[in-house]
Amino acid sequence: MNTGAHAEKGGYFVPSPSPFPITLSVGLFFLCLGGALLVNGSAAGPWAAAVGAAIMVFGIVAWFGAVIRESRAGVYHKQEARSFRLGMWWFIISEALFFASLFGVLFYERVIAVPWLASFSAHFTPWVGFKAAWPTSGPAGASFRVVNPWGIPALNTLILLTSASTVTGGHDLLMKGDRRTATHLVGLTILLGLAFLGMQAREFYDAYTTLHLTLHSGVYGATFYILTGFHALHVTIGLVMLSVIFGRLTRGHFGPGDHFGFQAVSWYWHFVDVVWLILFVFVYWL
Repeated sequence: MNTGAHAEKGGYFVPSPSPFPITLSVGLFFLCLGGALLVNGSAAGPWAAAVGAAIMVFGIVAWFGAVIRESRAGVYHKQEARSFRLGMWWFIISEALFFASLFGVLFYERVIAVPWLASFSAHFTPWVGFKAAWPTSGPAGASFRVVNPWGIPALNTLILLTSASTVTGGHDLLMKGDRRTATHLVGLTILLGLAFLGMQAREFYDAYTTLHLTLHSGVYGATFYILTGFHALHVTIGLVMLSVIFGRLTRGHFGPGDHFGFQAVSWYWHFVDVVWLILFVFVYWL
């Protein structure tokens, strides 16, 4: 392989040696080091974590920028396109398995653990006032109310379903050559995603201050915030992706025959939407 320039072997693009893998490794090291120092009360923890996060952000931005430049240079072929698609699908599958484990915890708590504890009620109760119902009453002394599913959660469901329509419409219009309208629809999708996060933040605030639903409200409170919090994190990641796509659309990077970046992000956004629908049903509604 020519180390001074990009090369091709057998119709497959081979990039030059890249500094980005080691850059991300260094950033990840400092991020983990900072986390370890932080939990042990060291004043250097936040600084080390901040340095690691900054290095990782730089590495990711630079690496994706290099991939975008390679794509624009026309060096990719069918094999690379297939690799990108498989890579994105495996990434989404890994994320689906992550959420499946969290929903598995919820299922175990509701269907197995609570009835099992109730079966010992004649001889043992976890705390005074324990009832074999979901949500559990929480530890002794805890008093909270659950979030009304037909308030902010229902509105957020409508917002995400609408955003799924706008990003799909944008992709379809791009396939027809209407890049300008596609750009507008992606921008609208970003605004809808920001509205979702804003409503989610308001819900968390109300839950903590008005409903007294906290991470200390027993297993229900912990499960609620872990599931909804991780979903909000994935919405944030999706918004970063959409912002990059929006910027690339404004620069004319995509067309009817060259739009995998847009397509991959739309897949991820639909995944986020599906997870929310499951979350709404089993965390808020039932």
